[in-house]
Amino acid sequence: MIDSISEQERRSGLRTIRKVLPYLWPNAQNWIKFRVLGALVFLVFAKLVAVSVPLFYKGAVDALAEDGVPMLALGAVGLTVAYGGARIMSVGFQQLRDAIFAAVGQRALRNLALETFEHIHSLSLRFHIVRKTGGLSRIIERGVKGVDFLLRFLLFSIGPLILELLLVLIILASLLDVWYLLILLAVIIVYVGFTFIVTEWRVKLRREMNEQDTEANQKAIDSLLNYETVKYFGAEKREVKRYDSAMQAYETAALKTSYSLALLNFGQGLIITAGMISVMILAAVGVQNGSLTVGDFVLVNAYMIQITIPLNFLGTVYREIRQSLVDMGEMFDLLEQPREISDLPNAPDLHVKEARIEIKDVHFGYDERREILKGINLTVEPGQTVAIVGATGSGKSTIDRLLFRFYDVSSGSIRIDDQDIRDVTQASLHAAIGVVPQDTVLFNDSIHYNISYGREDASREDVIRAARDAQIHEFIVALPDGYDTQVGERGLKLSGGEKQRVGIARALLKDPPILLLDEATSALDSDTEADIKEALTLAGKGRTVITIAHRLSTIAEADQIFVLESGEVVERGLHEELISRNGRYAKLWYRQQIDEAA
Repeated sequence: MIDSISEQERRSGLRTIRKVLPYLWPNAQNWIKFRVLGALVFLVFAKLVAVSVPLFYKGAVDALAEDGVPMLALGAVGLTVAYGGARIMSVGFQQLRDAIFAAVGQRALRNLALETFEHIHSLSLRFHIVRKTGGLSRIIERGVKGVDFLLRFLLFSIGPLILELLLVLIILASLLDVWYLLILLAVIIVYVGFTFIVTEWRVKLRREMNEQDTEANQKAIDSLLNYETVKYFGAEKREVKRYDSAMQAYETAALKTSYSLALLNFGQGLIITAGMISVMILAAVGVQNGSLTVGDFVLVNAYMIQITIPLNFLGTVYREIRQSLVDMGEMFDLLEQPREISDLPNAPDLHVKEARIEIKDVHFGYDERREILKGINLTVEPGQTVAIVGATGSGKSTIDRLLFRFYDVSSGSIRIDDQDIRDVTQASLHAAIGVVPQDTVLFNDSIHYNISYGREDASREDVIRAARDAQIHEFIVALPDGYDTQVGERGLKLSGGEKQRVGIARALLKDPPILLLDEATSALDSDTEADIKEALTLAGKGRTVITIAHRLSTIAEADQIFVLESGEVVERGLHEELISRNGRYAKLWYRQQIDEAA
């Protein structure tokens, strides 16, 4: 039932500690080092005062046990006051230690959270397509919360605990008898061994509980994000059943964790109590035969109680440190997730002068076993509007993703003004391209915020101008809150066409030299589509435009049309030319004309 820590887990734990320690002693931030040193100084003071407290207690008891001499009574009062003062100093030093270190822990938490958030945004689209949002957020949440805990207890628990135990053992051995030392050593060894063995078992149970917690959270978030789909298919009970199934598994794992905690606490209490009874019997015999005073008996009791607290704490600390290492290990696994798309060392920025795009002999597949694009050749001259059409799965949107460098081509090249996009910085590439996707996803914020996302420094007048160009300004001002209207999660408070027009306004506000339109009018009615088509035509003036289209009527005026089939360009030319050839494009055109007339 109980296995030792695997070599892989041990390496993972050591890796986590190595990654966390720099947050305790960063090279470029001396103020953190001063705070750490200050906290350690107050820690030592607190421990020294703490182990001296029972000595004052012993002196007071012995003084009171003498035969009623007034001066001794005054001495007992003085020792009692000193005892109280020592306890206050011990607590005070501990609180000063915590107050000084608080900024260190919070800064580490902030930096690691920022690093994780930034890294996730740097990962490829491939990673984000397969990841589960709920599980990802849970991993980050648990990992970041573990930072402050791990830093604090690495510094303030293990070392100080050993220091306090050593001081208590030395005092008891020097003031009393070596047998006290041997009994306490035996108690500590048995206690620590029992705690570590049971805790290792509990860590496995806790990991299982975390997995079930993550699974339940994933199902809940996935279901809520797809609220409308659930309603469309009357699947509320089905979703509740799925969630309850996940929560049942979590309940089972959580109960195992609770039962094992009860076993751990009982075993620890049994060991400590056995040790305490042993030394107290030894001390009672000493008092009875006159070799010890009543104060010595109280001293032994006080020290046993004093070491019981940190020993009990050791079980909690070790358990939480192990759990923190597991939680943070998952997060550091995420941080070590390699970036599929990275800038070359010292890569220059993309300099767009004419916005000429050349796609040359490009091969690509999302899975190496299945090629999507098979030697695509496509050139877009500066200022041209080029349309790419074809059946679903022909590779149209894949070209957009490669141009934006969500993925790198398997072979061939994509060049903008004779610069290979793999050789320039991604930031400059993304700045040069505006995208209106087929399904515009909005932030759960105001309409103004979502449009202004196109350009960070945009004024309100710029936002309104972009909204007018996208034919959505009149709709916005008619709303009760106007541009401050909240759009809801993923923009669910707006219709599909309204969301699409916000997305178009956002892209127009960005004002890029290259514009990618991926089915940009697919969610619009015919009248609105005509207005948007006019707006996009105006927006495309002076820009290079690539439009992915399913509805061929929207691209009939394109400067050049490329027809894709099974990842290959099978036709190219103007609308009239392609119609006259009576090929693949003509068939698509006539079929759509019949469908629209029906």
